[in-house]
Amino acid sequence: MAGQSQYWRVLTEPLIRQNPVTLQILGICSALAVTTTLATALTMSVSLTVVLTLAAGLISTIRRHIPETIRLIVQIVIVASLVIVIDQILQAYFAEISRALSVYVGLITTNCLVLGRTEAYARHHTPLPAMVDAFGNGLGYSLVLIIIGGLRELFGKGELFGQEVLPLAEAGGWFTPLSLMLLAPSAFFLLGLLVWAVRVWRPDQAEAREHVPPGEMEAAE
Repeated sequence: MAGQSQYWRVLTEPLIRQNPVTLQILGICSALAVTTTLATALTMSVSLTVVLTLAAGLISTIRRHIPETIRLIVQIVIVASLVIVIDQILQAYFAEISRALSVYVGLITTNCLVLGRTEAYARHHTPLPAMVDAFGNGLGYSLVLIIIGGLRELFGKGELFGQEVLPLAEAGGWFTPLSLMLLAPSAFFLLGLLVWAVRVWRPDQAEAREHVPPGEMEAAE
């Protein structure tokens, strides 16, 4: 029972409390680049989660046989090999989404979230805990991408998964798409607002201020 509760904590903490995007600000490049639609955000999320989970399992399995001096090279080779497989699958069965994702699937190889979890956790734990941790972090990353992708597609096109949700003014409805939502700056602002909302909800995640105004220092005294 204790083991199951430990695995559950490792799995669920990255969703909100230790979310790799909102707390650690990892993997934000894809959050800005591939969230113009919910479909691309979901595909990227699944791809990264699969790569991260499998890489963590493989690296954990052979961790005692990896020379310390080349550990990062070995980890990158393993991740890159998995990314190539995922990319080929997307090109074969989901060609349109693969074209929309462009080079960003390949950039999973250098995603700091993937390398961070394999280096910080998988290299020091047995395969099952390492894969649970990786899967949890993948879910936390996916949650952020899906929220941002859903908001951008909904307000930028009035659609979700390509299906009309808000009746467009040009078709006799009331909604006028906000074209700004389809540009990269909107993802940046949405991500910033999401980080702000989470840290207002959970003040313990906010960093300590580096500078306190003199007026506040005097009031505290």
